[in-house]
Order: sequence, then C-alpha cells, then structure tokens
Amino acid sequence: MKYDFLIVGAGFAGSVMAERLASQLNKKVLVVEKRNHIAGNAYDEFDEYGILIHRYGPHIFHTNSKEVFEYLSLFTEWIPYEHKVLAKIGDELYPIPINRITINKLYNLNLKTEDEVKKYFENVREKRFPILNSEDIIVNQVGKDLFEKFFKHYTKKQWNLEPKELSPSVCGRIPVRTNDDCRYFTDKYQFMPKDGYTKMFEKILNHKNIEVILNTDYKSIIDSIKFDKMIYTGPIDYFFDYKYGK
Repeated sequence: MKYDFLIVGAGFAGSVMAERLASQLNKKVLVVEKRNHIAGNAYDEFDEYGILIHRYGPHIFHTNSKEVFEYLSLFTEWIPYEHKVLAKIGDELYPIPINRITINKLYNLNLKTEDEVKKYFENVREKRFPILNSEDIIVNQVGKDLFEKFFKHYTKKQWNLEPKELSPSVCGRIPVRTNDDCRYFTDKYQFMPKDGYTKMFEKILNHKNIEVILNTDYKSIIDSIKFDKMIYTGPIDYFFDYKYGK
C-alpha cells in the first residue's frame, strides 16, 4: 500500500496532523511511533490502584485559544480544573506564583491594592542589567529575599544547577502577580480530559485513513514503505543522524 503521508511520532503534533490530513483532505496516513504507546509525553495510564498516572510528569491543559479548545472537544469531554500551588517555607504554606496574599502573609503586611504591591516590589527589587540568567530575572523583579525563599533552592533541586547557571527563560516563565489570583495559569480554558489524554489521542487517531505502528523506529522501515511526503516530529538531531553530535 502507498501512503500519502508518513508521520513520525504520535504525540500532539503528529496525531493532530494525521487527523486533519485524514479527515479534512481524505489522505492515507501512516503514523510511526518508536515508543510502545501513542500520546507522546502526555501519555497517561492507570496504576495498580486504579489511579490515572501521567508517566512523563503532570500535563495540565490550558489555553486561551477557542479554536484549540473546540477542536480537542471533538475528541474528549472535560473536567474543569484550575491548578493551584503552595510553597512550604518553615511550617507555613504560601501561594506560588507570588501574589499579594503571599507578600502579606510572609511579611505580615496589609497591602490592599495592586499599586501598593507594585510599590513594594519596586522597593525590594535589585536592578540588574543585562539580565543574563535566572537569578538576574527574579532578583530584578522581586529582590533577593523572595528569590532565596521561593526560587533558589527549588531551582537547584529541579535542575541540579544554581539559578545563575540557567537561562533567564527558566525562572522567567513563572509570573509575579500584584493581585490575589492564586491560580498557576490564567488562561480562559483550563480543563483536564475527562477520561485522560491517552483516550483522547485514541479518538484523534481513530480514522479509517490512519494506520499506527508502535515500537518502531521509522528509519528501520522507511526503505520498505511507499509514501509521498513525510512529517517528522522527533528530535531534529536524530533526523540528521547526529551529524553535528547530539
């Protein structure tokens, strides 16, 4: 059989491309996945206690795109879920991302408005320029004390590197708030797939024009199958056979 498309990888990019090509353009698609499952890093499975586990770490769905949400809603029902995180300092728990509640509780203050919180940050921040690393970007926003309490040790634990050894983008993606919004994300659409991500992916790939092969490196079969175009969603260095190293 000849396929219109060979798609390498059954994660979000590969699966969605396969579904669109099959359902909208009536193309014949072969999806080849080297792992023993679909859904990429969003793969989830039930453990021996019947608890749905995300094998590759937690994946929380959030988007501001109505188009993305409505598209995925074709393949799953949703459970509303807003992620909230607490950081433990001593015996107390504080909202993170840092917000007005965090500041008031930590320093026994009574800041009531966003402007008051902005002024507080302005007073404690250390102006650093240029911003070269993750320590710089946080200290520049909230000062040394909040950096050490909330960012320094967790970052070291997470990456086994000091914040000053990491790109500004690592810690910089965590917002600092002046309101009392305790949600980790502020996107319009915040849900979890009702039956899990794997079930959603099964429905995305459930089309008569889509064939899925698991446990297979595409390079091992590429010479034995006929196809017009390839869509590759794997590591780019592997695609070029590590020509310039990993």
